[in-house]
Amino acid sequence: MSARTLAVLASLAAACRTAAPLPASTGIPPAPPANLGFDSTRLATAAAYLTAEADSGAFPGAVLAVGRHGRLALLAAVGHYGKGGADDARPVEPETIYDLASLTKVVGLTSACMLLVDEGKLALDAPVQRYLPEFRGDGKEGVTIRHLLTHSSGLPAWRPLYQEADSRATALWVVNTTPLVTPPGKAYVYSDLGAIVLTQVVERITGESLDRFLERRVFRPLGMPATRYLPPGPWRERIAPTEQDTSYRHRLLRGEVHDENAGRLGGVSGHAGLFSNALDLSRFAAMLLNGGSWDTVQLIHSETIADFTRRQDVVPGSSRALGWDTPPDPPESTSSAGTKLSPRAFGHTGFTGTSLWMDPQQDLFIILLTNRVHPTRANTAILKVRPHVADLVVAALTHPEL
Repeated sequence: MSARTLAVLASLAAACRTAAPLPASTGIPPAPPANLGFDSTRLATAAAYLTAEADSGAFPGAVLAVGRHGRLALLAAVGHYGKGGADDARPVEPETIYDLASLTKVVGLTSACMLLVDEGKLALDAPVQRYLPEFRGDGKEGVTIRHLLTHSSGLPAWRPLYQEADSRATALWVVNTTPLVTPPGKAYVYSDLGAIVLTQVVERITGESLDRFLERRVFRPLGMPATRYLPPGPWRERIAPTEQDTSYRHRLLRGEVHDENAGRLGGVSGHAGLFSNALDLSRFAAMLLNGGSWDTVQLIHSETIADFTRRQDVVPGSSRALGWDTPPDPPESTSSAGTKLSPRAFGHTGFTGTSLWMDPQQDLFIILLTNRVHPTRANTAILKVRPHVADLVVAALTHPEL
């Protein structure tokens, strides 16, 4: 190999290393917990609890962010990136990036829907076939956008698209032609397939891919540089690993979407695929609690946020809002919201061990990011951790009038 060729290769390698540098997230301004109505000592117990849970193996590491009134009261990073190897042994940092899993449904897809409703381009009670004619089959003419957002469309929860299809186009055809299992509006079934259908609706209306639309309309305006689909290679060292995939990709997943179906769809879907950190998500949560605005950006109309985060009662007994979930009534200790958030709260979880809850009544948000699926999804300890963390945070709010 000639010296000239070596020089060209070295130049290309250097360009790859410098392209897409690690993002610098700023989050929202911090404030002393006492100034935001928290007892500092009691709030610190939430971080101490997470440290103990990481030590006991509930997850390798975690980041917890708690805020009120557009200020950050607590930002705690505990544990380690992973469970083995020199790289995995590094302590988690506040900037550590996690696979959001189904938080993608609300941070990404639902935000896109809110923007399109604001602009009069998406009607909640319009049939899906108005926007996506290829969504076809018996009874599907009665499925509306509202049904998709409340998981009451009648679609099944899931199909192994990564096994049934060899391309994104084939996978979407499988989704669009999947028969309904119940008539629309008659039953609640949490459905990834419904989110994939809604992704196509958004892309059909906007004329661009979901990742590009969200980057242009949400993440860049809000100052969320660490939030994106398909994180580039140079970000890898800041991303917590997820599962040791033994059934599909047969490798440790790090910076590659954990959800198999999202992987088959190319890493970009409304049901999964986003990566982010707690600092970026603190800006997103503060925006929603501030009526859709942050800094000088009015992103979403406050009335639209109120509509989307209000329980819909499309199906009796369902706690679903539009895209978002709400706490069960009466409160249940097994809910990720815990038992102390107000009935006005709204939030969501992600399979990888993530959650985001906001309470407009107390102007409070709780962000918890973990990689509990590392090295295996068989670890379900997160189910008891989420509600306890939420309850510890709310219990520390001793002066809610502040």
